Amino acid sequence: MNVRPTLISLLVLSAPLDAAAQTQPAAPPAQTAPAQPTPAPASPAQAAPAAPKPRLIPAANYVALGVYQYEQGKYDEAYVAFRAASELEPGNSNALLGLGRSQVKLRLYSAAIETLKKLIAVDSRNISAYIALSQAYQQQYIGAGDRSSVTGNLAEALRVLADVETLAQGQTGTDRSVSLSKVWNERGYVYKLQGDGPQAIDAFKQASTLNPDNAIFLYNLGDMYYATGNLPLALDYLQQAVIADPRDPYNRAYYAKLLALSGNVTAARPEAAQAAKLAPNNAYAVGQYGVVSYLSKDTVTANAQLSAAVKLDPLRYPEFYYYLGRLNLDGGDLKTARENLTRAAALGSNTPEYAYYLGLSYERGAGIIAPDKVKARENYQRALKLNPNYKPAQDGLGRVGTN
Repeated sequence: MNVRPTLISLLVLSAPLDAAAQTQPAAPPAQTAPAQPTPAPASPAQAAPAAPKPRLIPAANYVALGVYQYEQGKYDEAYVAFRAASELEPGNSNALLGLGRSQVKLRLYSAAIETLKKLIAVDSRNISAYIALSQAYQQQYIGAGDRSSVTGNLAEALRVLADVETLAQGQTGTDRSVSLSKVWNERGYVYKLQGDGPQAIDAFKQASTLNPDNAIFLYNLGDMYYATGNLPLALDYLQQAVIADPRDPYNRAYYAKLLALSGNVTAARPEAAQAAKLAPNNAYAVGQYGVVSYLSKDTVTANAQLSAAVKLDPLRYPEFYYYLGRLNLDGGDLKTARENLTRAAALGSNTPEYAYYLGLSYERGAGIIAPDKVKARENYQRALKLNPNYKPAQDGLGRVGTN
């Protein structure tokens, strides 16, 4: 197995110079009679060897190391490598692009935006720089605790995409199609964040039309059709995504869940198991295997897979805490149910279903765990604030009362 060069291996210095040879003493001057003999002059002092100069590491080596670390998901190490490259060569486009992307992964959004603006100033025709800047604006919006402080981010993301579309239109052939497909895909993400489902679908369709073999665009179309309530079309596009990239665990895991939600658990289970097998350390694939197992009433596998998923990534997927909470509720373990559903409702604070089931866990009592109608009422009201037409929460509020 070939081992990638590490930063330490790049720091090897050149071999030290050999010690300088001893200089021979100079021959004495010729004797002239009758003068007295004169002593030979002393040997000249031996010159000290010059210190070896360290071999400078090219910025390209740091960039290569940063790319490797980034691909491995080691964003801290990637950040250090790309920063070193950008310090050696402040105008290095690859270094600045890698640095900006690493800063986004580390949630250093303001720094990432500044880095990518600098890159565009250095290289105004770098299409990847514009795409990355749009993504940085989006991620800062998503990650903001108070979105009122970043209200202009989505408009800025769209403005950047308009700029890069102009550049992409100037390309020809395949390059033009691929670049424009990326622009439309990013627009789809922004429209989704703005809550405009139909426009997001149109954007993802544009992206897929320009680049029909791209599994990510097909996945995004399936996701938006599911989000807007069209399960048959969602299944169709997710199936196409699996065919386009059979080894992608996200496509297959999501397809499996949608199959299970459609009632086809027989087809869903092997798809979910295959996704988890393809990526046993991928929290999403493992967790969706748990979701499918829950929906197919395999509680043992569901518990094992969901528990493994939240250990792999404790903060990203509130859905998996939600289904663990459902398992706990079904089994009468109200204490653990409340813990898991609290995590789900905190991480997925915009999902009324999570708030409702947390309320349900407080409405119930079992053994030494007493019902808490006040907390049940609070969570039912929270669910209705998110969706005033959510009937389960309306019914729950009717059971516990409004006062």
